[in-house]
Amino acid sequence: MRRLENKIALITGAARGIGEGIARIFHREGARVILSDIRDEQGKALAKELGEMACYTHLDVKHEGEWQLVYEKLLLEFGGLDILVNNAGITGFMETKGPFDAENPDMESFEEVMRVNLNGTVLGCKYAIPLMKRKGKGTIINISSRSGIVGIPGAAAYAASKAAVRNHTKSVALLCAEKGYNIRCNSIHPAAIMTPIWDAMLGEGEIREKIIKDIESGIPLGHFGNAEDVAYAALYLASDESRYVTGIELNVDGGILAGSEAKPE
Repeated sequence: MRRLENKIALITGAARGIGEGIARIFHREGARVILSDIRDEQGKALAKELGEMACYTHLDVKHEGEWQLVYEKLLLEFGGLDILVNNAGITGFMETKGPFDAENPDMESFEEVMRVNLNGTVLGCKYAIPLMKRKGKGTIINISSRSGIVGIPGAAAYAASKAAVRNHTKSVALLCAEKGYNIRCNSIHPAAIMTPIWDAMLGEGEIREKIIKDIESGIPLGHFGNAEDVAYAALYLASDESRYVTGIELNVDGGILAGSEAKPE
């Protein structure tokens, strides 16, 4: 039997990057995958490519009203939810005017990053818990970041939001355990994963190649990871193999946080 056979899984930010990688592996492992994003064209195309056992729904995670609509859809069509991956997130570099350094933050930009990354995760947990209670168990996977563990001088909003996601994960895990809900909640902390979120920082052409080489020189394993590397970590946390695992933070970072290269450039 495939590892997620007959599981209902909702993935936010699933149209590309890490979310897409998770959607592909979950689908391959037998889950019925509900992809959600604000990139409707890409999301619909991916769902069509995956075919049977995959569908797409629009979801801007910062808006509670949209979560309510998704909740009703999941309740009506599937009777509940087994797996939630709170993956949708932004750095703010491409989506807002910034800046994000701690001395001169633009507060509207700062708040937008928090609305998407933190509020979106909080809302996801809020609406997933009652859906999972109907199933008798469930697992929530929150995508945090290396930046949720160490500071990022030029990206204070992103770092603060991901640190809050890290801590909220533990609060959800403990609440569900105390209530006897049989719902687990864990966070994944990627770093140096090559996805479109890096485009604003890497540039193009020869400059891009140089920056990549410079970054890779500080990664203990010597190279960037890819979305599939994070997806396999999510697969473990989504499966019954991790039934005794809750409230943890799982680093997928090529060894960065293990030693002296934890500090970002």
